[in-house]
Amino acid sequence: MTESSQGDKKKPIWRRYLIWGMPIGGAAAAFVAGIIFWGGFNTAMEATNTKQFCISCHEMRDFVYEEYKGTIHDVNRSGVGAMCSDCHVPKDWTHKIIRKVQASKELWGKMVGTISTPEKFEAKRLSLAQNEWERMKANDSRECRNCHDFESMMPEFQRPRARQQHLNAMEAGQTCIDCHKGIAHSDLRDRADEEYLEKLEAPNPAFKREVPAEYIASLERIVNKEAEEAAAAKAAQKAHQEAVQAQIAAAVDAAVAEERATANDAGASADGETAGDGAATGTVAANVDWNAVPAADMTLFYPGQASFEWVQNGKTHGGARPLTKGGDACTTCHAAELEAIGTKIVAGGDLEPTPIPGKRGIINATIQAAHDDQNLYVRLQWPDAGHNPAPFVDGGKMDPDNQIKVAMMIAGTGIELGATTGCWSSCHADNSYMPFDPGADAIAGNADVASRLEASEKITKYLTESRTKVEIKGRGGKAQGGWDKLKSAEEISQLFQDGAYLDLLRVYADGTASNGYLLERRVVNDGEMSAEANLSAGVWTVVFSRPLASGAPGDIPLEPGKTYTVGFAIHDDFAAARFHHVTLNTSLALDDDTAQINVTKQ
Repeated sequence: MTESSQGDKKKPIWRRYLIWGMPIGGAAAAFVAGIIFWGGFNTAMEATNTKQFCISCHEMRDFVYEEYKGTIHDVNRSGVGAMCSDCHVPKDWTHKIIRKVQASKELWGKMVGTISTPEKFEAKRLSLAQNEWERMKANDSRECRNCHDFESMMPEFQRPRARQQHLNAMEAGQTCIDCHKGIAHSDLRDRADEEYLEKLEAPNPAFKREVPAEYIASLERIVNKEAEEAAAAKAAQKAHQEAVQAQIAAAVDAAVAEERATANDAGASADGETAGDGAATGTVAANVDWNAVPAADMTLFYPGQASFEWVQNGKTHGGARPLTKGGDACTTCHAAELEAIGTKIVAGGDLEPTPIPGKRGIINATIQAAHDDQNLYVRLQWPDAGHNPAPFVDGGKMDPDNQIKVAMMIAGTGIELGATTGCWSSCHADNSYMPFDPGADAIAGNADVASRLEASEKITKYLTESRTKVEIKGRGGKAQGGWDKLKSAEEISQLFQDGAYLDLLRVYADGTASNGYLLERRVVNDGEMSAEANLSAGVWTVVFSRPLASGAPGDIPLEPGKTYTVGFAIHDDFAAARFHHVTLNTSLALDDDTAQINVTKQ
């Protein structure tokens, strides 16, 4: 038998070795094919994430894209923009695929013309927006956090309000979409039902975060910097005030000398001038050395029609939840931005439908307070600003008899948000000149309530506690406020006995004064009080006093060791009603330099 001289021929290497039962050549081919397929698939998918693709249909181009153009996510100083997919398509693969599958139903919407016209789009847009709000709420605003991370936030580059809100968000479990709706498109929040929003925007404990050390350090830096700037500004203000006081003193000396020189009556006194015409007489607080009393610089801003209901309504005020649920005071967010707020409101808009041309947005005032064993003494000074006629009043002067009026309110106990809002708790949406002012006819039509309120043409300020119900949200077109929902006389009497009222002291341009309180209405009770008001060298000076503890009804006793929430208001330029300037919640205490107003012993 002949044996073959040639053995079996070897297989090629790509067929000789197997991977998972497949020749290596086949596996390599499959791998290359997979790369090509994946590259093609991923390229096609990424093509659907481009702005050009997103606005390729007229629904996106003509409706949504038009709103996006020009927003901070489209163009900005850094040149880093965010396009459609950055906000609406997740970055990670799993969530991206899920999102793409969900978005496929938009093809059906395109086919049937669900939002093909502006009218159809407007009818559906709230529902579309809510879908996105709910998606972003569920994923803790994942797409927002791809760019905006709490870990990278530096509060020293944020406004005071933003610093506090972001700090609240980390500690309470809020997420970006809770506050930041309408960033790139029209804000539809005011169209949504309030109950829906409350549920959607409620804090989620799962979203709570430890406040980053970098954030705390940055916050400390900006707080220290602002404190230094405030101290420098205060020193400059004090120097200016001393110069003004020297000018006033010189004017007083000149006036006194002139009066003495021309006096014919031997009994004539040259110790002072008529209140409102010259420098301060000093008779009200003659025993007070004001140069030894620390001064508090207060910014009073123009609030327009921002009522107590407005500040509690999340649709109109972004700080409603921190105020009503978180216990933040108005000053927590707004103390450093009063000038911006006042300037914006006074110019006209939603909160000021009847602007007064030339009216200033803020009044920078100096407030000093002192006491002896019996009395409280308060002095306010601020620059006059001339006359800017109110165009909606004949003659331009709302209160022709009073160029200025000054009010001080001291919050009692048991007042809703009294410690955090101060006198704001008495300013309601149905007061005079407010959006839901009922008018004389409606007041006359409710004779019983009108009689108890002693009201004929207007509703004065009142406290929520005095009403059975106060409408805050205005749902279903209801008027905000509750002027006609008056509690019984017995209930109001009990509130008064419990101290649930605002002690109210007022000074007028001629130096007269009134003492009273606010509960179901504004009441003047002739409590003991004295005052004087003067305009000299372009500076108003108002001084008033009242007993520390008179025991009179409506007078809140001022005691050592206690801190009180107070508010000040200035009606300047013959203003009346809400056309005034106000402080936010302000602390006052006797001989306590931690209070904003330290009432020092003389």
